[in-house]
Amino acid sequence: MTRLPTVEFVDAGIPRIPLGAWIDTGFDWVKANFRDFFRAIADVIETSVETLADALTAPPALVVVVILALLAWLVKDWKLGIGSLIGLAAVVGMDQWDNAMLTLSLVLIATLIALVIGIPLGIAAARWRRVSALVRPVMDLMQTMPGFVWLVPVVTLFGIAVPAGMVATIIFALPPAVRLTELGIRQVDAEVVEAGHAFGGTPRQILRGIQLPLAMPTVMAGVNQVIMLALSMAVIAGLVGAPGLGAEVISAISTLNIGLGFEAGLSVVALAIYLDRLTASVGGGSLARLRRRRPIRADAAQQTEADLEEDPAGRPSAGVHT
Repeated sequence: MTRLPTVEFVDAGIPRIPLGAWIDTGFDWVKANFRDFFRAIADVIETSVETLADALTAPPALVVVVILALLAWLVKDWKLGIGSLIGLAAVVGMDQWDNAMLTLSLVLIATLIALVIGIPLGIAAARWRRVSALVRPVMDLMQTMPGFVWLVPVVTLFGIAVPAGMVATIIFALPPAVRLTELGIRQVDAEVVEAGHAFGGTPRQILRGIQLPLAMPTVMAGVNQVIMLALSMAVIAGLVGAPGLGAEVISAISTLNIGLGFEAGLSVVALAIYLDRLTASVGGGSLARLRRRRPIRADAAQQTEADLEEDPAGRPSAGVHT
């Protein structure tokens, strides 16, 4: 005779829901049946982070600092360039450059993976309401669950190493990419989209030619949020073996080394400010302005050549002044 399972009750008198036991059973099954799959993902993540970190730390630190500062000046203005130069040089001066580049590698790869997953998902959610209805509660769960909770399942699947920290970071940072991509596309003026349909545009052409360009500031705000959340997970990821500034902070906590903690923490702040201002400037249309400058400069050069052809002595023609 089969015995019925025993039902436990909580103090309030209702049956206890064994959700934790169900989740444990599910993870044990996944781990037993997909061990090779997760090992392959871990190898790819670890190799990608190490390759990018090696590329960033191979040149002299000050050369990379100058390149990053020039990038900031190109995207925004000289003020951001000078500020970036000072902030990143301070990281070098605190002897945290290699750790900062490891953290930057983790953040960039986590951001890239989050965007590759999040932006198409956000586009699908904007186009189909059923997808949006399915995705929204999942994003709520990922965004509101405390970051430390994600460490438990990823350590179960990947062990204590870089991939565990990376996957926890991706889970925590992914929702803004989905939400803001969906929001940006939904906010595109319906009349503009209807005009695209009226001219015979296909849904793909309208998406690429109208919706995504108009939604780009909101999408870039999502990219900015993904980067900031990924950086905020640096210390938490350090608990599960992710290298970089997070590991330094964890080491400082375990040894009560206040100075090391502040040096690593301030280096995280310098990276965060640099990445925030850079992505905010891109979202504000700096790249579009750069693209517009090129034709203007080309037109000016053509006009100068035409003037010189009219007056070989090099005197400007009257048309230049009028």
